[in-house]
Amino acid sequence: MAGTGLLAVVLVPAPATAAERAAPATTPTAAAAPAVAAPVIGAYAAERTSGSYRYWSFWEQEKRDDDWSYATQGPSVLHPGDGTAVGFRFALSEDSAKAVKPRGGGDFATVCDGTETEPGGKRIAVRVDFGTPAHAPPGEHPPKPRQGCAQVDEDATAADALAEVVKPLRYNSDGLLCAIDGYPRRGCGEQVADADKGSGKGADAQGEDGSDSGSDLGPVAGLVAGVGAVAVLVLAAVRRSRGRS
Repeated sequence: MAGTGLLAVVLVPAPATAAERAAPATTPTAAAAPAVAAPVIGAYAAERTSGSYRYWSFWEQEKRDDDWSYATQGPSVLHPGDGTAVGFRFALSEDSAKAVKPRGGGDFATVCDGTETEPGGKRIAVRVDFGTPAHAPPGEHPPKPRQGCAQVDEDATAADALAEVVKPLRYNSDGLLCAIDGYPRRGCGEQVADADKGSGKGADAQGEDGSDSGSDLGPVAGLVAGVGAVAVLVLAAVRRSRGRS
């Protein structure tokens, strides 16, 4: 979609979790946007001319029966309460209004069923939706969704809960979350031009639980169609040749 607009991006320093402070230094441990919760609040606004951004968006469920709502704070700032849920979804979107929600479960009652609160801690359900093949970077295929019940300290952030459930996490030098469990292999919230993101068909080709519901016959079908078109042209040429003789 052509035109101009503003994409607000959250830039939040990366606080280290207790486990990661004790581990060898590898990557920062906070989550922010555009890799996470990109268009939520504006530490700065990036002007764009066209295209979408491929990034990890950040969602929350404040009440146990709520639907996902786009988070208004970055995950390294948000301190979810006990009994809440947070979600992360990798996708192409132009802004927060068009961001796609995590699919499948993820509600607290399902994810943390039977998990008791530990003294001085809280429970947070974490849902990670790696998105669909239509939104995947070239040459990559999204893993199946993951979820888990994070047992964290009372003052823990959503970023701490994510690190408790899924690793490794890759951040860039600004503390932006770029990858969860190695996906995507490269890139970090980069802009994708309209001409490079394809038709978008198949963006929801996976089931509600994130499992593949389509087939991988796209290239084969294209080849069959191409062969058929050539056959039609050859047959037409033969008929014209016979008509002149």
